Amino acid sequence: MKNLDISIRAYDEATDLQALSTIWFEASLRAHAFIGRERLLEQRILIETQYLPSAETWVACHQERPAGFISLLDTFIGGLFVAPDYHGHGIGRLLVAHALKLKGELRLEVYIENAQAFSFYKSLGFKELSRRAEDDEGLPFENADMLLKG
Repeated sequence: MKNLDISIRAYDEATDLQALSTIWFEASLRAHAFIGRERLLEQRILIETQYLPSAETWVACHQERPAGFISLLDTFIGGLFVAPDYHGHGIGRLLVAHALKLKGELRLEVYIENAQAFSFYKSLGFKELSRRAEDDEGLPFENADMLLKG
């Protein structure tokens, strides 16, 4: 899409961990600035030691270089992140389409304050099911629970 040749492959911890951690952190600094850099640095450790190793992760590559990824916990999208240099090239859409084809339906939670992501998911057809006033850590960041059926 948009003149980029993108391939999607399974995550390989030996070769992808640092690249995906960097993509997660750089994208999170932009999309989740309201959380704060210090908290994101703490979360990055969890991304590397817990979340990526325990999820089913698919990597979008441009010229064999990771450009984004989607991490799934069954049908739940635990994370969808695209490197900032690749925003606007349809990589997020490709990753969601790939996951939807595999799973048949997808569910996720998104921060309401991340208006760009919230709008992106709505544009893909995700329907809002509910909201909660706090995130998983009990902090006052409103989340929407969303569902997409294939």
